Amino acid sequence: MTEHLSGRSLEDAREAIVDRYSGLARQALAGQAPAGSCTTSERDEEGCFGAARYGADEAVPEAALRASLGCGDPTAVADIASGETILDLGSGGGLDVILSARRTGPTGKAYGLDASPDMLTLAAANAAEAGIGNVEFLRGHIEDIPLPDAHVDVVISNCVINLSTDKPRVLAEAFRVLRPGGRLGVTDVIAAHDLDPAERTTAEQAVGCAAGTLTLSEYRHRLLTAGFTTATITPTHQVAPGLHSAIVQAGKPAAPDGIAIRPMRPGDAEEVLAIYQAGLDGGNASFETTTPTWEAFDAAKLPPHRHVATDSGTGQVLGWIAAAAVSDRRVYAGVVEHSVYVHPEHHRRGIAAALLQALIDSTQTAGIWTIQSGIFPDNTASLRLHAGAGFRTVGTRQRIGRHHGRWRDVIFIERRSPTVG
Repeated sequence: MTEHLSGRSLEDAREAIVDRYSGLARQALAGQAPAGSCTTSERDEEGCFGAARYGADEAVPEAALRASLGCGDPTAVADIASGETILDLGSGGGLDVILSARRTGPTGKAYGLDASPDMLTLAAANAAEAGIGNVEFLRGHIEDIPLPDAHVDVVISNCVINLSTDKPRVLAEAFRVLRPGGRLGVTDVIAAHDLDPAERTTAEQAVGCAAGTLTLSEYRHRLLTAGFTTATITPTHQVAPGLHSAIVQAGKPAAPDGIAIRPMRPGDAEEVLAIYQAGLDGGNASFETTTPTWEAFDAAKLPPHRHVATDSGTGQVLGWIAAAAVSDRRVYAGVVEHSVYVHPEHHRRGIAAALLQALIDSTQTAGIWTIQSGIFPDNTASLRLHAGAGFRTVGTRQRIGRHHGRWRDVIFIERRSPTVG
């Protein structure tokens, strides 16, 4: 049984985890299977972790299988393609790195990140025994990944993210190192939403998930907050009463070359509001003529659904999109209105379309069923943009307001989520 870590500091929790997994690595090097690791014949048993979760035809060193305490096979759900760059968070004995390196082939590369020197020694030996050369093992923590921004195509992990006491930071780091359009494909443990705290702690201790397990809805919310705009979480088998292994898949927004889309931050305020004002000055963006204060803007926009497009080299904000609730009434909980603005010098680069797709994906992932907006008839570029993204024209609101001294109409548009009837 593992001591519960959720009340510890990040550093203390890290030290405890490194000590535990270093011991497991030494066991594997000595030819012993760690407690909790199962054989293929035990696959369907509750609390079964490790080698039993992999296909019987996988030819990998025995020491890599012995050191595995994963709750699934992330390489089977990450759709790894030839030539891609893969990062395994908490790579342990190197099993998933070896399998990923085989799938991506000689033109690709697989990184393994682990904080335990013993696990890194074991992993390097296992990769050498398997004859795998397109791998690199890195020492570090999953909350502070030692790789540059936009460096990998796929991030995988096998029952490791749940061990961190700072899961938002782990997911933010995974988002950071992924290239635009990159994806997360992990297996992890999730908790039933109706477990009381005492039941959850008991179940977590029984299987070694010692840092506080997330429910499905909590996990999804953290993915959206980190910047992932698509996310599916699929429970698989029970590992303890109220705890299940789950396949977690998420996507980073795609973007035109040289552009990255990420969550809007308070530090973006000046650039966001300057782009907003430039759009208002054009005369066809809104009835508003001056931007609100950042405090008013921040209070009105929904945090998981506001994104900025930045220059990948300089970090300059080139455009933004954000959504706001149309009402605080429960019946309208799934309806939002949105705005999208791009710096005038960066029009016609596909930025607005990429931002709009990011918003569509994030709202749909969150269960929002309608995005709507009102657009001036003269703003033909915006009308074309939204039509291309699946928005339909509901009708025209005639003479709805005065703008610079004249009455103006707006075209009312909306997009319904295809998952809603």
